[in-house]
Amino acid sequence: MSQKDMYEKDYYKALGVSKDASAAEIKKAFRSLAKKHHPDSNENDPKAEARFKEVSEAYDVLSDDAKRKEYDEARALFTSGGFRMPGGFGGPTGPGGQSTFDINDLLRGAGGAGGGGGFGDVFGGIFNRGGGGRSRARRGADIESSVTLSFDEALEGITLPLRLTTEAPCGVCSGTGARNGTTPRVCPTCGGAGQVNRNAGGFALPETCRACHGRGLVVDDPCPTCHGSGHAPSTRTVQARIPAGVRNGAKIRLRGKGAPGEHGGESGDLLVGVKVTPHPVFGRDGDNLTVTVPITFDEAALGADVAVPVPEGGPVKVRLPEGTQSGRVMRVRGRGVRRKDGTRGDLLVTVEVAVPQKLSKEAREALTAYAAATAGHDPRADLAARAAGAQGTKHAGHPTGTKAGDPS
Repeated sequence: MSQKDMYEKDYYKALGVSKDASAAEIKKAFRSLAKKHHPDSNENDPKAEARFKEVSEAYDVLSDDAKRKEYDEARALFTSGGFRMPGGFGGPTGPGGQSTFDINDLLRGAGGAGGGGGFGDVFGGIFNRGGGGRSRARRGADIESSVTLSFDEALEGITLPLRLTTEAPCGVCSGTGARNGTTPRVCPTCGGAGQVNRNAGGFALPETCRACHGRGLVVDDPCPTCHGSGHAPSTRTVQARIPAGVRNGAKIRLRGKGAPGEHGGESGDLLVGVKVTPHPVFGRDGDNLTVTVPITFDEAALGADVAVPVPEGGPVKVRLPEGTQSGRVMRVRGRGVRRKDGTRGDLLVTVEVAVPQKLSKEAREALTAYAAATAGHDPRADLAARAAGAQGTKHAGHPTGTKAGDPS
C-alpha cells in the first residue's frame, strides 16, 4: 500500500457507516458485508474477493479505538487542504515552479533535531511502516497444493492432512539472518526504513532499498544455515477441509494456512487444487447427479418399479409408466449434490432398454408370438413420408432443375 493510499482510503465509506458510528454499528456492518463477499460464497469472483479484503482492512482499523483515533486525526490533517502535492497534492515549490515537497519527510515526523510524534508515528502505528530500524510486518506468501479425491469424497467433503514445505523464519538465527552471537546492523543506506527516495520530476517517490532488499538491516556475518536471508525451508502438516460438493478443477482457498508472515505479519493463504476421479456408475451435471439404468423390454412396455442406486444411502425406487421409451430421463428430487445452503440437487436417471444377446427357446417362441400379435403395428410407417416431406421443403422455392446456389 502506498503512503498516498493510506490517508486517501475512506474506511467509513467502505463499511457504509457514518464517521460517528458506534463500535456496535461498525461490527454489524462488517459482519453483513463479510458474509456477502466472503470468497467461500463467491468462488472465482475476484471482485468479491477484493471487496472482502477492503472491508476487512477497514474493520481492522475502525474496530480498534487507538487505530481509529490515529486514522481520524491523520485523515483530518491530510484532507483539510493544509498539505498538498503536485497533481492534487500541491506543496512548497522551488525554483522554476518545481515542487520540492517530500511527503516522506512529513510522514517520518521530521520536525527538527530530536523531533518525534509526527505523521510517521501516526501511520507507523496504523500500517506498521515506522522507520528508525524497526522491521515492517509482512504478510506471508500464498502457496499452492493439490489433492485427488474419489467421487464419493468430493460429494461428502473430507478433511485431509497436507504436508507442506514453505519458507519460514530460520530456526537457527531466529530469522535475523546473522550468525549466533552477532546481530544485524541498521542499513546505512535507508536508515533502517527499508525504503529510499527516488527523484521523480521534482518530488520524491519511495522505492525498496537495494542495499538491504527492504529489510532495513544489513548482516555482516551471515547465518551458515540461511546464508543471511533469515529464511529456511520448513515442513509442516496442515489439516485442509474440503467442502462437500466440490467440483473437479476447483481451487479451495484456506485463509491463514500459507507461508508464515514476518515480524508479526499475517500468514498467507493455502490454495488447494482439487482433482476428482470419475465414478464407474455416476456422473455429474452441475448440482445434479446422473446415472444410466438398463431396463428390460417388458419393464418398459408394461411399466415397473425399478431400484436405482444412489451414492449416499440405499437405493431408491423409480416408477416406470407403461410405454416408457428408451432414453427417457426420470428425475429423483433431492438426491443430488449437496449445496452450500444445505439443499441438494436432483438425481437424473436415464433408462435404456437392454436387448438380450442370446435367447432361450422359450423366449424366442414368446417373442415370435409377440411379433405375430403386433404385425399390424409399423413404427416406421410414416418415416419415409416425413423424410420425403422434409426433402420437398428443402427445395421449395427453387426453380425446377436448378440447385440452390446455382445461377438461374
